[in-house]
Amino acid sequence: MADLRVGIAGLGTVGGGVLKLLDGNAELLGQRCGRKLVVSAVSARDHAKNRGVDLKSATWHANAATLAADPKVDVVVELIGGSDGAAKKLCEAAIAAGKHVVTANKALLAVHGAKLAAAAESKGVVLAFEAAVAGGIPIVKALREGLAANRVKRVYGILNGTCNYILTTMRESKREFADVLAEAQKLGYAELDPAMDVDGVDAAHKLALLAALAFGAEVDFKGVYVEGIRHVSAQDIDFAATLGYRIKLIGQARLTDNGLEQRVTPTMVPLDSPIAHTEGVFNAVVVEGDFVGTTLFQGRGAGAGPTASAVVADLIDIARGRSAAAFSVPAKDLKKYPAAPMSRHRGAYYIRLMVKDRPGVIADVTAALRDQRVSLESMLQRARSPEEAVPVVLVTHETEEAAMTRALATIAKLDTVTEPPRMIRIEQPEG
Repeated sequence: MADLRVGIAGLGTVGGGVLKLLDGNAELLGQRCGRKLVVSAVSARDHAKNRGVDLKSATWHANAATLAADPKVDVVVELIGGSDGAAKKLCEAAIAAGKHVVTANKALLAVHGAKLAAAAESKGVVLAFEAAVAGGIPIVKALREGLAANRVKRVYGILNGTCNYILTTMRESKREFADVLAEAQKLGYAELDPAMDVDGVDAAHKLALLAALAFGAEVDFKGVYVEGIRHVSAQDIDFAATLGYRIKLIGQARLTDNGLEQRVTPTMVPLDSPIAHTEGVFNAVVVEGDFVGTTLFQGRGAGAGPTASAVVADLIDIARGRSAAAFSVPAKDLKKYPAAPMSRHRGAYYIRLMVKDRPGVIADVTAALRDQRVSLESMLQRARSPEEAVPVVLVTHETEEAAMTRALATIAKLDTVTEPPRMIRIEQPEG
């Protein structure tokens, strides 16, 4: 069988990893594919850089878009990044030229995924993106193939290793967010501009793709409700442990009576749940199916090796002639669900208040909750201090978020409350 000729655009961390994997495991890959995977063309800014792999036989393209027109390329691997610009142009041109596309670009797919999937189907080519979600964890293949017989009830997980590392380190070292973020940047676990990670946008891109796969839906990144971890304090993490929880940045999608709920938020997960023990830079994804039950996928969510593994897994499928609809069902059959508003979300909540320790303050707080029909499960109050504000922690029973928001707006106006209330959602098992 003829070689599968691969053109790679972008030879950074992931692209370099793909080159090394294809070179180092060439014999094994040939056996598993029944044909060789050959890097026939590349595009990168730095032509002279030594990438540890012999690229003398590959054609160099100064402009990534010209890879699509290279007659010696069967499949284009896009590792440039970004939701628009060169990455989008390359993928569109490659599909139009009848070439398969493999990408690790979650931002591109979160914004343009449905359109690219439809274009690929019309041209009879594959759009593959295992590496776009959770690095080396084969969650895309699991949803699209291994769990395809199930109606998915819910998909959720830890989708950003940077945030998980920061929250883990905050808990273990009892340090605050800003201090741990600075350390993570020095160690290379966080970017110099960490906003995409710590503000939840990266996880939201990935969640939008998981939701589309799980529910056969059009990718709806704009429908994802997003909160980052900047407001999580060491105090909140300590209180969570006292209550039997750990705080994780969780991306979750499920179908509700109000539409497709997609949210990325700091969340308290019970200590007895496996996901609570996913630590450091690791990712984890939980899928709940109607027949399979609950399944857990865990592993490294980023890095050259894990992401390259996912990229090459897609190349292997293409080499074998295996294909599947990009988002589980044909593009024309993707459903357009309304985005479920967070105001209609129902759940339990953790609330931390900083209050002046005066008579009547708790009565005022509970009155505000009562007026919105929010029921309390428990309350924690630590050492009293007439001179300084003290923390009061409230845990509610299940309630609607709109009611919770109205109650907190009233509480924030009390002259005994010294800073904005902090609210963290509590994860509960499906009943």
